[in-house]
This record gives sequence, C-alpha cells and structure tokens, in this order.
Amino acid sequence: MNKEQIERIINRKMTTSGLVETGIQGVQLFKVTEPIQCAPAVYEPSITAIVRGSKEAIWGGKKHLYDNNNYICCTMSMPIETGTPETSPENPLIGVYISLNSKLMTEVALEMESAKSSHTATNRQTPQGVLTATWDEPFLDALYRLLLLDEHSMDLAILGKSRLRELYYAILNGPAGNSFKRAFGVGNEIARSIEFLSSHLTETVTIEELANQIGMSRAVFHRKFKQATNMSPIQFIKSMRLNNAAMKIAEGTNVNVAAMDVGYISSSQFSREFKRMYGLSPKQWAKSKETTESSALW
Repeated sequence: MNKEQIERIINRKMTTSGLVETGIQGVQLFKVTEPIQCAPAVYEPSITAIVRGSKEAIWGGKKHLYDNNNYICCTMSMPIETGTPETSPENPLIGVYISLNSKLMTEVALEMESAKSSHTATNRQTPQGVLTATWDEPFLDALYRLLLLDEHSMDLAILGKSRLRELYYAILNGPAGNSFKRAFGVGNEIARSIEFLSSHLTETVTIEELANQIGMSRAVFHRKFKQATNMSPIQFIKSMRLNNAAMKIAEGTNVNVAAMDVGYISSSQFSREFKRMYGLSPKQWAKSKETTESSALW
C-alpha cells in the first residue's frame, strides 16, 4: 500500500482545483493548483492527509510547513492562519480532509480505554491542539480502504461506519494517539474548555470560571491550556474572535457586523486589534479579499 494509490483515487475524481465531498461522513478530497497566501481560519478537530505538495500554517505565533511526510492532526478547535504559497499547476496540493465525528471518536477512545489492562499506566500528558503524525502502515491501509468504498455504493452503505471506525482506531493507535485520547477520552478537560469557549465567543468568560468549570486551579488551568495551544486563554479567545471576523469579512460581511458577531462592542478596539494581528485594517482586509482567493480550512 502507498500514497500514490490514494493520489490516483483523488485524481480520478478531481480534474480541477477544489474540495469535493465523498459519500463518507466527514471525508473530503482536495486539490489546489494555484498559490494561496496565508489567511485566518478556524480548524475544527480533523485530520489533513497530504499526499502531494505542501502547505503553510501559522499558529501560536510560529510558522509551520506541512508536506506528505506526515498527516496533520487537529485535536480541538484552533485559530490558525493557513495557505499554500508554494503551490503551482506543476506542484499541486492534493490530499484528504477528514472532519472528525466527536461522538464516534469519543466512543472508540473510551472503548480502547476500557479494553486496556488495568496494569497499563494511563498517559496524562496534556494533548496538543495541532501536531503531526508519521504515516504508518495501519493509517495508510485504513485510509485507502475507506476511500475505496466511495467507488462502490453497496460497499459504502454496508461498510462505511466500520471502515471509518477502523481509521479512527488507526489514528488513536498512531503517533498522535495520546493527544487524541486526551482530547476525546478520559481526562479531556482542556478540550472541553476549548469547545465551551468556541461556542461562547460573544460572551465574557473569565479564566477563573473556565478553571472552576473543569475542577482546576487557575494556575494549573493556565499552564495546561498553554501547553495544549501555545497560547494563553486570553490570546486564544482573541485569536478565535479575530479569525472568525476575518473569515466573515472575506465572505462579504460588513466590518461592523462582523465585529459584533464575534463579541466586540467597540469598533475602534476591534480595528486596533485586527490591524495588530494581520497588519491591515478591517477595511483594507476586505478590499484585499475582493480579488484574492481565501484559504480553505484544509
């Protein structure tokens, strides 16, 4: 089994750039042939398996380059800037984007936890929000077998969920498995707090409230949160708000409406923080996006 076989499946289904749905829950194929500059996005729990080309991402103040040597793992909602500045028709970005079903991932993670020997030590390391994992044989084989289903409707209808579980099991057993287990299984306190923050961006939430909600002291919560995201809780909230606003503005939403939608009351504060983050005022950003393709979530 190899990545070239997966690339052939994608190329059979895609002749032009874009993102296409498969018949498999949460699984999409992508191909990019033109460069896209890094732009704000919000990653949800997902796997991005690049089989050809490379992409850039900026999170926690650092730039990261990803290629087909590893698959990208996002264990929790994360504010990220992402793009494909090196992409060209001769060197396209091709791969698979898998939006993780949190219910199914939690189910598999807890089943694995229950099946473990009582003598096996539980890994209590804080999960990382974004990390990479080496393509191992179980992941490669499970992904290939899953994608094959989309070419046979009867197989897809009968085997779809079991093959998806097989892929999730390969991920949880793979190099990034401990982070996924900590995000979806026992001890998922930081992941739960991030999920809460992501769904309450317009509200004022204090660190004390978040820490109390998951039964941690303020200091321990702050330390574990930063270990997981490379950001303090305050930095995380600000990045999530600004990234969501930038995406809305790029889609054509009025600047003031976008600011209010993500919880800003003061338009001047929003403009200052937006320019500090992206180097452009919200209006300049909106104008720049009129002729520039926005970055996709994968």
